[in-house]
Amino acid sequence: MALKSMSEEEIRTWSRGQKDRWWRDNLFRGDMAQLTIRSALTGFILGGLLSATGLYIGAKTGISIGVGLTSVLLTFALFRLLEQTRFGRNFTVLENNCTQSIATAAGYVVTPLISSMAAYMLVTGRIIPWWQMIVWNVVISILGVLVAFPMKRRFINDEQLPFPEGRACGVVLDALYTGQAAAGLFKARLLAITTGVAGFIHLIASDGWMRLIQFKLLRMDRWAQMKDPWYLLEQFDTYYYQFAARSQGWIPRILGTDIRQLGLRLTFDAAMLGVGGLMGIRVATSCLLGALINFAILAPSMIQRGDIKSYTNPAGVVVQISRAEIVNQWSLWWGVAMMVVGSLVSLFAKPDLFKAALNALRPRQGAAKDGGSDVLHDIELPLWMSYVGVPVFGFLGVWIGNAFFGVPWSLGFLSLPLILVLTVICTNSMALTSWTPTGSLAKITQFTMGAIDRSNPASNLIPAGMTAEVASNAANLLSDIKPGYMLGAKPRQQAVGHVIGIFAGALASTPLFFLLFLRPNKAGVRSTESLITDEFAMPAAVQWKGVADLIAKGFSNLPPSAMISMAVAAVFALLFEILRIRTKGRFPISAVSMGLGVVLPPAASITMWVGAAFFWWKERQKPAPGSREHTLWVDGAEPICAGLISGAALVGIGNAIVNALLE
Repeated sequence: MALKSMSEEEIRTWSRGQKDRWWRDNLFRGDMAQLTIRSALTGFILGGLLSATGLYIGAKTGISIGVGLTSVLLTFALFRLLEQTRFGRNFTVLENNCTQSIATAAGYVVTPLISSMAAYMLVTGRIIPWWQMIVWNVVISILGVLVAFPMKRRFINDEQLPFPEGRACGVVLDALYTGQAAAGLFKARLLAITTGVAGFIHLIASDGWMRLIQFKLLRMDRWAQMKDPWYLLEQFDTYYYQFAARSQGWIPRILGTDIRQLGLRLTFDAAMLGVGGLMGIRVATSCLLGALINFAILAPSMIQRGDIKSYTNPAGVVVQISRAEIVNQWSLWWGVAMMVVGSLVSLFAKPDLFKAALNALRPRQGAAKDGGSDVLHDIELPLWMSYVGVPVFGFLGVWIGNAFFGVPWSLGFLSLPLILVLTVICTNSMALTSWTPTGSLAKITQFTMGAIDRSNPASNLIPAGMTAEVASNAANLLSDIKPGYMLGAKPRQQAVGHVIGIFAGALASTPLFFLLFLRPNKAGVRSTESLITDEFAMPAAVQWKGVADLIAKGFSNLPPSAMISMAVAAVFALLFEILRIRTKGRFPISAVSMGLGVVLPPAASITMWVGAAFFWWKERQKPAPGSREHTLWVDGAEPICAGLISGAALVGIGNAIVNALLE
């Protein structure tokens, strides 16, 4: 059933009061069940699981994966299975929408953990207590909710902006509950099957799970005299190197450096295949190009020159050259230069965003004046809650920044006006393109605060993290509210659901952060040394740390070759973004993605490219709409990719938990 909407002329000429009356008369579903105990509980549990997978993928790639459609399909399929029970009967479209709103809100809480928070710990060497992480993330996320709702009345009720990602979710929800349930169930089956297959493959490739199954459950070590469990090696080339070690076979090198030190490995990772399928061929190719230029050309040359070398750390341990050391000692700088310049050029090349932001702060021209009372006063979140809550939670955020991280009061209060401006820019961008430029906007805050206080890394990392998270949370919340508006939901209940999701994400992701990335050493002490590993490269945190280091130390400590590479990278980033803009997006290279490929493990870039290339190739075959090929590989691409990510991530997280318990 086609969803009702206003005409372009009505949007342009009607007052907001007229539009609100039209919405109440034509779309509002009255007392249809929405925020119920079962929808809240389902969203809370699902949000916790999806925030865990988001943390896992974000730590590997620095990319935030949307979970809106995944949660819709999972919820729809779950309650179809439960229809025979009293609990699952008559689960409404608005309950599903509320569940996805809670689940997606849980996913947003992960972002600071893999970016500003992790960067702060890397720079200072201080581990933030778990309860401080939860308090900080909950406070700034709720601030995002309170900032968003006054904007909802302007951008959604009045301007009727598209919010493409949210609109797509609303269309899918409407289709599932008005006659196209079969297509939704097929996608849910695809999601379940790929989750199971990916999970099984990663199960037999997990040392912890195999140790638990073989030694603890089957007791194979007693009768087979096994000392170590058998498991499938994810790095396939390890089998060759084991053979080469026994037979004195050939070890591939580039300019005398073993390619294993460069990270150029062949790895199977279902999650990276799924991420590649979602990101698309242009982004994946750019990541692969950055990885090959860095690790196959530049890094071997710099090792040969002596700009990258092994060294003895303060503990007297010799640190050998590895992929991580290549990034830390040299490559980070040109990668960060490319990402920062590319993102800033991309942002400032869109003056319409800034124009729209200014217009959003002024009364809209050309529409009829409102008359009469607010017809949605009993449905919308009361504005007084934002007018009171924003100053209260803003002050609370500044106080926490000072008490927990040592941010000066003056810089904390200076960041508050930036929140409003950056949120309006982010919201306009999300409304028009489904893209939030939080990375580039955060760098503006980081450099601004760093120019005032260079000595304290918290002065730029924490306020920038706060402004980025509030702006991103508000923009994404409005995208989640869009399908609710299309389907006639109560926005007040969606706001409550969003807060429930914030707590779900914070409570699920924070303990996992400690378990996965802050493991105790042999002495039983947690340290930041385990934050970045070959498995979890933390590329977003590395980028934030790189900017913070430049602010604090300048360029004086960098090798001359690193400074030259930064200048060249900045020029090429500028050139690539200009070409992309001039060709209206047809230029095949993304400067930001190319810089990301520098800090990612090259094995991950290769695997993501394989996933992107596969789905690109399937789409290029142009199967006829309605055919099995089209239904499976084009319409089903997103649930297949989501299943690959979920299966691999959940088993990977479980493997870390098992290892921790066995140790």
